[in-house]
Amino acid sequence: MIFVKFLIQIIVVSGIIYFVSGRLIGSSINFVRRVLSVVISVTLTSFVYWYSYLRHTDFLSESMVQTITEVSTLIWIGSMLLISMLLYLVFELFDSSGIASGDRRHGQKSILLRLRSYWRQQKRLRQVLKIAVTNGVVQTIKYARQRENEKELAIALRKTLEQCGGIFIKFGQVLSTRKELFSPIFIDELERLQQSVRPLQPEQVTKILEHALPKPVDEVFTTFHMEPLAAASIGQVHNARLKNYDEVVVKLLRPEVKGIMRDDLDILEEFANWLTSKSTWAESLGFRELAGGFADGLREETHLDIEVRNTLQVTNALAKSDYKVRIPKIYTQYSDEDIIVMEYVRGKSVAEGASEFKRLSIDRRQFAQTILYSFFEQMLFSGIFHADPHPGNIYIDETDGAPILLDFGAVGRLGTTQQEGLKLFLMGIQQNDSSILYDGLMLLVENANHVERARMEQAIDQILLKISYVDRIPTEELIHSLFTVVRDFGLAFYPSVGLALRSLVTLDGTLRIIEPQFDIFTEAKDFSSAYMRAAFLKPFKEPMATKERLQEELSMLIPTLRKMPRRVDQLIQRVESGKIILHHDIFSDEHNARFITQLFSRFVLLLVGITFGIISVALLAISQFIHDSYAVYLNTAAYLGLFLCAILLVRLSIQALRSMKQ
Repeated sequence: MIFVKFLIQIIVVSGIIYFVSGRLIGSSINFVRRVLSVVISVTLTSFVYWYSYLRHTDFLSESMVQTITEVSTLIWIGSMLLISMLLYLVFELFDSSGIASGDRRHGQKSILLRLRSYWRQQKRLRQVLKIAVTNGVVQTIKYARQRENEKELAIALRKTLEQCGGIFIKFGQVLSTRKELFSPIFIDELERLQQSVRPLQPEQVTKILEHALPKPVDEVFTTFHMEPLAAASIGQVHNARLKNYDEVVVKLLRPEVKGIMRDDLDILEEFANWLTSKSTWAESLGFRELAGGFADGLREETHLDIEVRNTLQVTNALAKSDYKVRIPKIYTQYSDEDIIVMEYVRGKSVAEGASEFKRLSIDRRQFAQTILYSFFEQMLFSGIFHADPHPGNIYIDETDGAPILLDFGAVGRLGTTQQEGLKLFLMGIQQNDSSILYDGLMLLVENANHVERARMEQAIDQILLKISYVDRIPTEELIHSLFTVVRDFGLAFYPSVGLALRSLVTLDGTLRIIEPQFDIFTEAKDFSSAYMRAAFLKPFKEPMATKERLQEELSMLIPTLRKMPRRVDQLIQRVESGKIILHHDIFSDEHNARFITQLFSRFVLLLVGITFGIISVALLAISQFIHDSYAVYLNTAAYLGLFLCAILLVRLSIQALRSMKQ
């Protein structure tokens, strides 16, 4: 009974240490590392305290209050607190995956749920890493620069993703489309990844329909075919007919997919972190960012209402386009995050459309040109574009031969600045001008201020020379080279820009299936010429619309123009009086202000900690020359000051480590 009482006291002290150490360490604390540091600290210090002191006393018969008031117990608790913080510092030092990954993943779950989730994910992560090591990823990744070893690595990576299954196979399939990053050796291996998915049972389909539809199934559909047209890892597609006799396609989200996403996508990101930490090759490819972007995109795909919104946005953006492509109608009244009901369009994929091109006497070049011009309009003017234009998503309408765009689960969005940058990018390639291409790239990349223009233009010139004097500009090779140059100069494309360039590579492959001699950059020149002609002639073709537009612009300018004389007069008066002062405030930039504030606060904490240390050492030195009762108080104050100094320095060290990781 007495031992149980003592054990309870230890648990209470451990809880106090857990709370206090967390407050002293600061924000963004990883729960598992925090618990582990407290457990090790309590176990170690308790053993030392018992072995050096408690075993010589009758501590079990004393009350907790009596025990805690002893000086030795206070030293024990203080040591426990300090060691737990030092252990957390060690865990932070050797953790390569970044700060608070556990908390980010688990959010506000209870402690038990977080622990259970953590151990489940760690078990799965260990399984994935074991598969990677067994397949030789670690051994081959060090020598990936050599061609024969690159082949070995490609096979090892493909086998690893294949054996991990599920999301990992889909990730490999997505990587196989990244021809601007991976060599043909990797692309050939990753394209071999296949995933067999069992269709949902009729009972499961019925349950999803009953849950998702606003009305009973028989009040929405006259017929519904339980046999799916296609089944994939995220959902499956059925044919049906509405009560108004419209033939539709019904896309259903698999019921288990959200749980799989929650678990395996986190594991995939951890695997990418591990692979990046093992190899500069993986780091230079941005393997961690690839996995993160894939995970974010796939999380969006599990909400079909996002696909509905994307489809409606692109449809509205192209409503007045001169380049007619068909987009299936969405029946929004029957669609939500688990189901999409859309128009059924009859046609064939362009990959299997040779007979359709011949039957309908379709001009292949004109067909490909319509698709390309529509995509240019989406990217360069509307700002929202279909981001996955592979052959399976572009069909030939069997009635009139028009292009049909399908599957808007993935779309990209470009701001006005990125649209202008992409226009300059295409113009620079077509005119073979590195200066124009550089100006375009600077609008497409992040943190471009430190780039040496002359050096980068020289690198761009080398790329342009490689594609000069050829019949068709190799899109895939060109984009791959530009990604490499951007990466070599320490830059990165904005995520939306990277998505747009990858979409161009995919689109180029699709258009060459339609017309093998098709060159998107030659066509881009014709598109630009046609657009500029139309923009120039528009005021003459639509004089009333132009007049209204000018009136709107002038009405917005008039208030500013009326203020101009007064502002010019005020400016002249200030110049004459010598009150004009040029001023640049470093704190006007939010990033700079935050950096300076954090640096100053840490510097203050460092000074306080050092001051505590110096004063404490001085007090210890003074106490050596004092032989009365005051020496005890001086020693106590000195040791307390040293303890506070250590606490502050440990906290600063943890914060510094986090800053370096960020």
